[in-house]
Amino acid sequence: MCGIVGFINPNSSFSESESEVIVNRMMARIIHRGPDGNGIFLEKEGAMGSVRLSIIDLKGGNQPLPNEDNSLWIVYNGEIFNYLELREELIKQGHRFKTHTDTEVILHLYEEYGTSSLRHLNGQFSFAIWDTRKNECFFARDRAGIRPFFYTRVKETFVFGSEIKSLFEFPGTKREISPHALKEIFTFWTTLTPRTVFEGINELPPGHFAIFKNGKLTISQYWSLKHAFSSGKFEGNFGEALDQLKWLLSDSLTIRLRSDVKVGAYLSGGLDSSAITSMIKKFDPGILHTFSIGFADNVYDETKYQVEVSNHLNTRHKAITSSADDIAQSLPDVIWHCEIPLLRTSPAPMMSLSNFVHQEGFKVIITGEGADEAFAGYDIFKETIIRQFWSRQPQSRIRPLLLKKLYPYVPSINQASPEALRMFFKYKLEETESPVYSHLLRWRNTSNLQKHFAYDFSDYLKDYNPVGIYEEQIRPQTEGISILSKAQMIETDIFLSGYLLSSQGDRVAMANSVEGRYPFLDYRVLEFSASLPDEFKLKGLNEKYLLKELMKNDLPQNVLRRPKQAYRSPIIEAFTGNKIPGYVREMLHPDLLKNYGIFNSDSVNNLLNKIKLTNNPSEMDQMAIIGILSTQLLIYLFIKDFKSLKKDLILRSPVRNKAEI
Repeated sequence: MCGIVGFINPNSSFSESESEVIVNRMMARIIHRGPDGNGIFLEKEGAMGSVRLSIIDLKGGNQPLPNEDNSLWIVYNGEIFNYLELREELIKQGHRFKTHTDTEVILHLYEEYGTSSLRHLNGQFSFAIWDTRKNECFFARDRAGIRPFFYTRVKETFVFGSEIKSLFEFPGTKREISPHALKEIFTFWTTLTPRTVFEGINELPPGHFAIFKNGKLTISQYWSLKHAFSSGKFEGNFGEALDQLKWLLSDSLTIRLRSDVKVGAYLSGGLDSSAITSMIKKFDPGILHTFSIGFADNVYDETKYQVEVSNHLNTRHKAITSSADDIAQSLPDVIWHCEIPLLRTSPAPMMSLSNFVHQEGFKVIITGEGADEAFAGYDIFKETIIRQFWSRQPQSRIRPLLLKKLYPYVPSINQASPEALRMFFKYKLEETESPVYSHLLRWRNTSNLQKHFAYDFSDYLKDYNPVGIYEEQIRPQTEGISILSKAQMIETDIFLSGYLLSSQGDRVAMANSVEGRYPFLDYRVLEFSASLPDEFKLKGLNEKYLLKELMKNDLPQNVLRRPKQAYRSPIIEAFTGNKIPGYVREMLHPDLLKNYGIFNSDSVNNLLNKIKLTNNPSEMDQMAIIGILSTQLLIYLFIKDFKSLKKDLILRSPVRNKAEI
């Protein structure tokens, strides 16, 4: 696992020494992604750099790495889990290797197959390959979007990096907030790729590659979940599906346990991480280190389930406890690493947990993310099925009561009167033919947070309809698939890569030099789950049915039968009261709100007063507070007070070039 940076301009006016300084500054911004080594590749057209977190071939994996004749150079962030099998095939085809890294496998595979090489890779990655013969650069990102890749254009120069802050070290890169992106975030929780929250900074979408040549960038898609949902439906029975899932998860885990450093696992106490932990123990009955986070507030705490699973599987378990104060204190650092406003505080405890894992000497952690998307685990999937059922008799007073079962942890829903429940969930109830039917209600609710935007800011965005734009984008991809499949596709397309794998995954883990690995996001598992009949995944209102049946003899019944509990962490407790950090008052001060121009200071003040007067603020009010505060922090950290690197932090990396033998 690493961090990569670079810039390319065939007509560059930079001297070699100037290019070296720039790329070193870019790398210094993301040294947390790779504290074990660094290096750069220089030539007149530009430069590429890598900071390395050594996991495979600890001594021989330095980057940038060339092929045999130095015609191709790669900088690479990620892991190719099937690299041993690919290496063996390439050797049979006549390729010669100088290292034992997965990095070199990518190079030789690209030599052999070109852009089609991506179809051979099973992993999580973003990389750049500079072809000195063609004078072009090839970029790619993994299918699920686990690893990030950002880019921008500064006049004629193409600039890229694993994190946006590295791009801001390139001379002339503008630091501006995108109003359209903020409207998307306050609708979807994230932006629609390729847009980011910063104007002019883009993200390569998951499952895509790009080629930069002669000043032109061409982007192409090599994988999509839509193809998996619409082709090759599974025709076996339930027992055969169980056997297939068992084999796929076993192989996915086997190759993800490959490492030259010790590997641990996150254990949340839910089904997904517990299933992964159980399967690891079957492969390797020896010591498995598991890590968890608990909460001082019992409303959010799952410690008893974590301990029960750890005892059941006999893991060496360690845990930390997060409080509202911990979250409040860490939020500025979280925003610095996530580089996007947040509507939840959940990334903050995850960053504390990765720091704990790092302090315990671990670089690699196995996690259960992806199971909810693949096997219909989220409440929004059940909500969609209930609303569709209700829509057949929209005047029914009984059918909407089913919705109370979905959100026992949300008092405003769980304690709502039948009429209030109907009013809340009836939004566009009968528009079941909409390709985004499943998410219309959620997005409407989240977009209500935009009422806190400043008048001028709202007026500027009045004609921008991100839901309508996305609906038309995804319509062709959802034709001919079930309403559940549509919901799964949307959740994977927007929420998984844009929020879960970014703000709660890569960014907060790599902030502490920890690599997450996700067996459920093996593309073979995703394609298999997409091919399954809906009832294998969601049987009635029993989510992840196939996975539960697979694990029914391996996990405690309390874990298998417990109601779905979303991972949540304190919000209002962290940012109201007398003990809040000084930065909170500063960021929400009317003068600063007016200065930044995004939010209406009167509206924010009314919100704060409303919260003070109630002991039970709504979910929407809590989301509004964290959304406003995190946006203000983002503007402060990246626009108003983007601090210069200290001289002792600017790297002096080993330099390589195409003349090197």
